[in-house]
Amino acid sequence: MYQNKKSDLLRRDPQRRMLDGAIHVCPLSAVPETVERSSASHLLTCLQDEILVETPRTIRPDRHLRLHIHDISVPIMGCVAPAEEHVMQLIDFVHDWGGRGPMVVHCWAGISRSTAAAYTALCAINPQVPEDVIAMRLRQASPTAYPNRLIIRLADAALGRDGRMMRAVEDIGRGVVATEAIPFSLRADHSDIDPD
Repeated sequence: MYQNKKSDLLRRDPQRRMLDGAIHVCPLSAVPETVERSSASHLLTCLQDEILVETPRTIRPDRHLRLHIHDISVPIMGCVAPAEEHVMQLIDFVHDWGGRGPMVVHCWAGISRSTAAAYTALCAINPQVPEDVIAMRLRQASPTAYPNRLIIRLADAALGRDGRMMRAVEDIGRGVVATEAIPFSLRADHSDIDPD
C-alpha cells in the first residue's frame, strides 16, 4: 500500500523522486562510525567552538556545515545561543542537500541540538507534511530526543510554520532522560501520509 501511495505522489510531484535519502543522528562519539556505516555525503555539526570536528575524508569540505552553538535556550554569558543566522545556514544547507542520499547530524550527546536540526531539516524538505507527524516519527526513532527549543522556535518562524513546530515538539514531551543517545535514522521523505 505504501508503494502505491508513493508512486501516486511521484507522478503528481516529480520533486519527490529526489527525497531518497535519510538523516542519521548521533552523538559526537559515534560520528566516524555513523559516517562510514551510512556512506554519508553531508555532515552537520552542532557544537560550540572549542570542540573541533574534522571533516571525514569521505565528505567534501563544502558539505560539512559547522554551527558553532551551545546547547542553551536562553542567553548565558560566555555561551553562543542558537540564533536566526544559524538556523538560516541550517535551512540553506538542508535545501542544498535536498533529501538526496545520507546526511549525518550530530551534537555532543545526540539528544538536543542534533534532534532539533534533524527535525528542522525534515520540516524544511517536507513542506506539505504536518509538523506533528514528523515530530512523532522523531519520537518513535529516538526515545531520548529532546530538541533544543530555541532552535525549534527560530526554525518555526523561518519556515513560516506559525507555531506548529513548537507545539508538535512540546506534544512529544521530554522523552527518556539520558547522557548520550543511541544513533538513529529517519528517512528524508515523509509524504506517505493520507491527504486530508
